[in-house]
Amino acid sequence: MHENNISAKKNAVVVSLISGALAGMTVDLIFFPVDTLKTRLQSQHGFLKSGGFKRLYQGLSPVMIGSGPSAALFFVTYEGTKQIFEPLMSQQYHSIIHMTAASMGESVACLIRVPVEVIKQRKQALIGDTHRLAIKTLYRGYGSTVIRDLPFGLIQMPLWEYFKLCWTRYTNRDCSPSAAAACGGLSVAISATITTPLDVAKTRIMLSSTTADKSEVTISAMLKEVYRNNGIRGLFAGFTPRVCGFTMGGIVFFGLYEKMREICTSVLYS
Repeated sequence: MHENNISAKKNAVVVSLISGALAGMTVDLIFFPVDTLKTRLQSQHGFLKSGGFKRLYQGLSPVMIGSGPSAALFFVTYEGTKQIFEPLMSQQYHSIIHMTAASMGESVACLIRVPVEVIKQRKQALIGDTHRLAIKTLYRGYGSTVIRDLPFGLIQMPLWEYFKLCWTRYTNRDCSPSAAAACGGLSVAISATITTPLDVAKTRIMLSSTTADKSEVTISAMLKEVYRNNGIRGLFAGFTPRVCGFTMGGIVFFGLYEKMREICTSVLYS
């Protein structure tokens, strides 16, 4: 019995790894032009100087390399944490587990996501770095990305789980991939709206000069500068492509993730 439980947990990790990687790569490929427009709208160099509507797939190659591993790391950590702690606590405390699991997942995934984001966004904004970026530059946006992604994950994942639970209770059926996709889209829309100012700060930090002083590339400094120069509107730069793109991406991502989990599980247990 104990060996069966261990085997089931290992299979669940494999399923999460495969499903998360495929879903992440698919969404990043499909919605990459929307992400490019968002980056250019948020850039301190201006939309047109950063490329405008030209070369919308600029910077795709590092994303295709890092997207799968990043998404896989997140869901392996997220699902693994849930598996460990959910049996130990009553259901009323599961939202706390989901928040903890999301936080851990985001922190681990950012180890890959941050350098990929730095390279991607600098290419999207057509910043022609003439030399290889140093490690400290590649991870300069780690703190800002974690600070952005932690609230995003803390809001998104518990909401996703809650919306799925509400759907199951209302229909008296297991949550299908299509229902999970709708729940995911709604949770992502709410999360993306709330965290847009943090995303603006993160983008500007990653697009800053490689010689910028450390005090100039902090979240607080960036938020103050944006607000001083552009007000509230500046803090929500790129809002439409970010929220719309993320919402559509969330629908595809969570729907594909659940479908792939369904397929992988049936293969492993057939």
